[in-house]
Amino acid sequence: MKINVGVIFGGRSVENEISVITAAQTMAAMNVEKYNIVPIYISKEGHWYTGDKLRSTDNYRDMKSLLSSVEEVYLRPVYGDNRLYKVRKPLFGSDVVTTLDVILPALHGTSGEDGSFQGLIEMTGIPYACPNTLASANGMDKITMKMILRESGIPVVDYAWFSDKEWLSERDDVLVRCEALNYPLIVKPANLGSSVGIKAVHNREELVEAVDNAIRYSKRIIVEVLVERLKEINCSVLGDYYDCKASVCEAPVRSGEILSYEDKYLGGGKNKPSEGMHSTVREIPARLSDEVTEYIRTTACKTFRVLACDGVSRIDFMIDEATNNIYVNEINTIPGSLSFYLWEATGVPFDELVDTLIGVAFKRKRDSEFKTTSYSENIFAYQAAHGAKLGGAKGSKSR
Repeated sequence: MKINVGVIFGGRSVENEISVITAAQTMAAMNVEKYNIVPIYISKEGHWYTGDKLRSTDNYRDMKSLLSSVEEVYLRPVYGDNRLYKVRKPLFGSDVVTTLDVILPALHGTSGEDGSFQGLIEMTGIPYACPNTLASANGMDKITMKMILRESGIPVVDYAWFSDKEWLSERDDVLVRCEALNYPLIVKPANLGSSVGIKAVHNREELVEAVDNAIRYSKRIIVEVLVERLKEINCSVLGDYYDCKASVCEAPVRSGEILSYEDKYLGGGKNKPSEGMHSTVREIPARLSDEVTEYIRTTACKTFRVLACDGVSRIDFMIDEATNNIYVNEINTIPGSLSFYLWEATGVPFDELVDTLIGVAFKRKRDSEFKTTSYSENIFAYQAAHGAKLGGAKGSKSR
């Protein structure tokens, strides 16, 4: 019997279109002998839709026409209910579109990769093939992630962070903290991906301008030391906390001081955007010594485990060629194109990558069933039977 796989993508995110590309690539690679593919698109307004027309990126050129030709749907946040429902209930017949055996998220950025979507799916109990709520939230927030990695002995560059309200009310103090790192610096929204809102700065004027732009996207901002003689290396990790492996390494080619949105998705401005992360100009495998390659792959797996990830992630590294120091830059818990190009170079075809992800989702679901989530006893019934009093906080007076 085929497995019903809900591929969920889009979302209320500035990375909506990138997510569509990832999903289209993934659905095209899936083995239709094994899976019934259920495409589920979340619009920029937060509405959910399903229909075969959602599988082709060409159809997204006219969103009004596309969305009028597919079914608006929803999931009920009720544990054990894996049915996908029609928003417009028919006069006759069932309002159930299909059931979902497993969910394969292809979401990027806020409201999809930051734990909020994962929390919703946890409420339903449907297995899903990406890190859980906590791991997703920690991986998405660059500040929290770096705190955890530094505490775990994984090297990260020096940084300062602050909120948008601090910037607006205590700007001078924030500038002092940032400039203590010494220029050049790099400014980033704390919880966005795809290089959105990121800017390298070399003086106070540029810093102010970059932060003013970054707070348009995020309420928390991180400012890091900019590695000037930078070699960027990416490595993907596949599996779960107990059993994971690293891919070959890649060296993406930058057109400037940082790897920009255009570098990642438009091939530096030369390629078609429909190729997603696959359009990035890159060197695979990266030309590194065996020692450095092994260090990066080992550290990638350690980062994956420290952040308690499952599924497939991509860990981005920075090599300071002036000192040969290696730093973890960030983790992408649902990477663009699911990093299939790294796994193909490692000897894992895209369809096998999907098989592994779905297997990880089912394994985590099975493992969770052995954990205690609630007690069968009813403390209110116990109170009535034994005359016990249940009050408020310890030491509080009852009235």
